[in-house]
Amino acid sequence: MDSRAKDENWDLVIKGHSSLFDLKFRDVWRYRDLLRMFVKRDFISFYKQTVLGPLWFFLQPMFTTIVYTFVFGSVAGISTDGLPKPLFYLCGITAWQYFSECLTKTSTVFRDNASIFGKVYFPRLIMPLSIVVSNLVRFGVQLLLLLCCMVYFYLKGYDFGFTSAILLFPILVVMMALLGLGTGLIITALTTKYRDLTFLVGFGVQLLMYGTTVVYPLHTVQQKHPDFAWIVELNPMTGIIEAYRYAFLGSGAFDYASLFYSAVVTLVLLLAGVLIFNKTERNFVDTI
Repeated sequence: MDSRAKDENWDLVIKGHSSLFDLKFRDVWRYRDLLRMFVKRDFISFYKQTVLGPLWFFLQPMFTTIVYTFVFGSVAGISTDGLPKPLFYLCGITAWQYFSECLTKTSTVFRDNASIFGKVYFPRLIMPLSIVVSNLVRFGVQLLLLLCCMVYFYLKGYDFGFTSAILLFPILVVMMALLGLGTGLIITALTTKYRDLTFLVGFGVQLLMYGTTVVYPLHTVQQKHPDFAWIVELNPMTGIIEAYRYAFLGSGAFDYASLFYSAVVTLVLLLAGVLIFNKTERNFVDTI
C-alpha cells in the first residue's frame, strides 16, 4: 500500500509550511477558471438588485463631474489648464476611481471572504486579482464616457487632442491596477490584527485624492503653493494621472522622471503587499 502511494502522481500537493517568497504564481495560473468565475460573481452581485444596473457605471462619474465642475471650477475658480471643466475633471475621475476601487475593495479581502478561505483551498491571491480585473470592466465603460465627452467638446470647437503619450496608456492602466492592488494587500493583511484600519480606509482614500491632481493641475500647486507642492509630487498617483491627462487631452505636467518614480513606488508596494499577504494568509483565520 505504501509503495503504491509513493508511485502516485498527484496534481496538487498542499503543504503546511512554505517559504515566504513562494508566491504560488503557478497555482494562480492553474486556477485561472476560478478567477474568471470570481470576476463574473463580482459583476453580477454588485448590480443584482439595483434598478439601473450597469447604468451606474455612467451615472456615478457623471454626477461626480457635475459636482466638481460646480464646486472646484465655478465656486473655487481653480484652473483647468484651459480645458473644458467637465472634461478636465472627468479625465481625472476615471483614472482615480479605478485605482481607489482596486484599493478599497482589496483592503477588505480577508474580512469579506473569511468564510470561503476557511473552508476550501485555492490560491488566496486569486481573490484580490479578481477585484482588479472586475473593476477593469467599469473602468472601460467610464473610459468610453470620457471619449464621448471628448468628441462632444471637440465638435464644440475646443482645442485639445491625443498625444504620442497615448502609447503609454496600457502601462498606465497596469500601474494603477498594481498600485491599488499592492496598497490594498498591505492594508488587508494589517486589518486582520488592527481592525481600526478598516474605518480609516474610506476616509484616507478620500484625503489621498485631494493630494493628487484630480481636481487641479500640478503646475497650479507648484506656482501658488510651492512649499506644499512636494507632498503632491510624492504621491505616486500624481505622475500617473498627469501622464493620463496629457495622453488624452494634451495637457498636464507630464515627464518621464515622474512616471518612473511612480513605477518604482508601485513595484515596491506591490512586492511588499504580496509578501505580507502571503505571510498573513497562512494563519489569518485564527486572528480574524
